[in-house]
Amino acid sequence: MSEPDRARPPAGDAEERPGLIEAVPVRHPWRWVAVAVIAVLTAMLLNLLLTNPIYNWPFVFEAMIQEPVIRGLLIGTLGATVLGMVFGVLGGVLLAVMRLSENPVLRGVSWVYTWFFRAIPRYVLIVTMGVLGALFPEGISLGVPFDWLIIDALGLSGDWRFVTLDAYAVFGGYFGAVLALASSEAAYMAEIARSGILSVDRGQVEAAQALGMSPGLAMRRIILPQAMRVIIPPTGNELISMLKDTSLLTGLPLTTELFFQMQSIGSRTFQTFPVLVGATLYYLALSSVLMVGQAWVERRFGRGVSPSATPRQRTVVAPAAGDGSGAQ
Repeated sequence: MSEPDRARPPAGDAEERPGLIEAVPVRHPWRWVAVAVIAVLTAMLLNLLLTNPIYNWPFVFEAMIQEPVIRGLLIGTLGATVLGMVFGVLGGVLLAVMRLSENPVLRGVSWVYTWFFRAIPRYVLIVTMGVLGALFPEGISLGVPFDWLIIDALGLSGDWRFVTLDAYAVFGGYFGAVLALASSEAAYMAEIARSGILSVDRGQVEAAQALGMSPGLAMRRIILPQAMRVIIPPTGNELISMLKDTSLLTGLPLTTELFFQMQSIGSRTFQTFPVLVGATLYYLALSSVLMVGQAWVERRFGRGVSPSATPRQRTVVAPAAGDGSGAQ
């Protein structure tokens, strides 16, 4: 067969080949209907926000910049959020390690604590903390415990107490607010940390033991850094929830708190709705900042394995063909 005949396809093959497919885009008429409905609802909402006199926007912004409100924002809202989360996270990690311990006593203590504080609503815990001083009518004494037994046994007199604190002032103030938030948060963080620790492959622990690492060192150097990828997302949600739950401190009551101060302004001026709008704007702004920070931290700890990582972070250089080593 000559070269031109070999290059020319048979007549039957040419007839059997399909022609060009003219793809017709799928139409979505209801998508445009949904856009129109959303646009109308948005316009109605904007009209309500801008024209309804109940909002009283000048008063809203004036109340938001009052000095007691700013102090309550910094001390009661942000301060209690940071302290509550710091002690809550530390307590949660400790409880998670205790729950995973081989010691049955530590496991039992961790389980009871988690069961108790997860069962109590946070607002009920805060209100209870405010009246907890009733358990110590004579105050909280700091010194040698059961000193009266030792003193009687030695035939001495007096007491070995260094200082006595007013229990109502301790539990009904800023310390009680942070203690209530941290105690409740530690119970939730214990389960979050435990799930993160269990997500680390058992081979990592065995490799650390083979290198001669102690259990504590392996936990700090090997397990917890890898568990952070699982711990970070729910911890970010807990941080945002903690920020919002500081408004529950009005049940203590904690006067140096944002929502308490906004309510006080509304009660004095009879402008209840505008101050609630101002408090809502503060919580929206702070939660938005925390959500952005949470997304950045998740990408930071999830590089190479997290679906939220950037394309550049997920890029893996494949080894060259015939070469057993990867590209450097």
